[in-house]
Amino acid sequence: MRLTPRGGADRIEGVNDAGALAVRVAAAPVGGGANAALLRLLAEDLGVAKGAVRLVAGATGRHKLVAVDGLGAEDLLARWPGLKL
Repeated sequence: MRLTPRGGADRIEGVNDAGALAVRVAAAPVGGGANAALLRLLAEDLGVAKGAVRLVAGATGRHKLVAVDGLGAEDLLARWPGLKL
């Protein structure tokens, strides 16, 4: 996943050419604000509880690894075709 903080609005742009999910959030990357906005946006978009989405790696970089409890790879691929898991 590739996160763009201070991106103007919270939105999922889709899967890029590299197979990563491109996401923009309005929050700045200060004090974990952008990461929190990312997790909140993903939970809302996937229809899962906020606690079901957690950041596994990439807390300080633009490239993130996120885990979603309660959804399988098939569910994520159906939602975002072309996503590399």
